[in-house]
Amino acid sequence: MKESIIRAQNLTKIYKLPGESVQAVKDIDLDIYPGDFIAIMGPSGSGKTTLLDSLGCLGKITGGRLSVMGKDVSQANEGTLVLMRRKFISFVFQDFLLIPSLTAAENVELPLYFAGVKEDRMRTIEFLNKVGLAHRANHLPRQLSGGEKQRVAIARALAKSPKVLFADEPTGNLDTKSSQQIFELFNKLNKEEGITLVVTTHNPKLGALANRIIYLKDGKIVSKEESGLYV
Repeated sequence: MKESIIRAQNLTKIYKLPGESVQAVKDIDLDIYPGDFIAIMGPSGSGKTTLLDSLGCLGKITGGRLSVMGKDVSQANEGTLVLMRRKFISFVFQDFLLIPSLTAAENVELPLYFAGVKEDRMRTIEFLNKVGLAHRANHLPRQLSGGEKQRVAIARALAKSPKVLFADEPTGNLDTKSSQQIFELFNKLNKEEGITLVVTTHNPKLGALANRIIYLKDGKIVSKEESGLYV
């Protein structure tokens, strides 16, 4: 039986605001296994992004237990969380976050530079080829469409060979056609490359391309019917 890459047990995240506390996710139990393609779905405000951030070590959890690659990071300090992200996890965000003055290839190479990895343009082109953009390697972000920018962001995330790639509403700024293409790319990367993916979306048609769907409502895992979303 496969061992989980990431395991959450009773995971809870509370945000303390002036005069109140908001429990964004509550008692989440979830195992992420090698080769998974998981869609986390739910309406706006259901806790999707908070759960993704928590699983991806973007912040300390408030309660419960979280382990990544067998290491308990439930009470880890920020330095340890940074190390876990650097070694095992990559993110793709809704807003692309490309550096405007760098070419597509240079954007892909950026995290490798910070990790102290020697530049290898052939390897960079290989990752751009995986997302169908090798021919756009020398283009600046302003010369790319929204869908192409997101593909560059995906290539950048893949370049450091993460154990898990997290994507938070990666099609939120894209049109319907580009959104479909991005999820089909995720599906291809998962099936052909064995890449482990966890993606948030509120789009049922896109979520249906994943091989596991987690439904959230009010910070809790619920059934498809309880979520109000139908796939």
